[in-house]
Amino acid sequence: MKRFTKIVVLGSALLLTAGAASAATASDTPRQREAAALTGTAKLYRSAGDDITFSFDAHLAARDTADPMKATGTFEFSHYLNGEGARAKVKVDCLVTGGKVAVVSGVVTESDLPGAEGKRVGVTVHDLGRHDRLGYSWASTGSPAETEGLPKCVSSAPFEKVRKGTGDFTVVPWRPEI
Repeated sequence: MKRFTKIVVLGSALLLTAGAASAATASDTPRQREAAALTGTAKLYRSAGDDITFSFDAHLAARDTADPMKATGTFEFSHYLNGEGARAKVKVDCLVTGGKVAVVSGVVTESDLPGAEGKRVGVTVHDLGRHDRLGYSWASTGSPAETEGLPKCVSSAPFEKVRKGTGDFTVVPWRPEI
């Protein structure tokens, strides 16, 4: 009987020791920085009073730094004026950042804009603190539903101004190994 007791105690002691060691290791090990990211929400400025909002939660894991097409996440946008407009949710398929500029693309998965679902769209963000700027792939066509054949990670220059007090985009710069 004593032998069984010793084995149980020894087993418990090993578990406690292993737990303490792993807890110390977890807190002492620095977390690896992700390869790139674009996060945040802002409204665009329009003098006519349009309500245009963009929100991003796009990430490229450190292990995927060599392939921006392994980015994950979503982004959403909406455009309303006088109670009419549309919104869309997009599944990210590419994210490239350089300094404070990010280009993200994805395929529209949900939208109340006819013809938008299944289309790839791209957005460019310039993270300037409280004065962020934004551009989008449908700038020349006028509609996200008209972006047929758009390649991954393609957008326009960030020509739109973010409404004062709403710019909180954050760009994590990509540092690919060259």
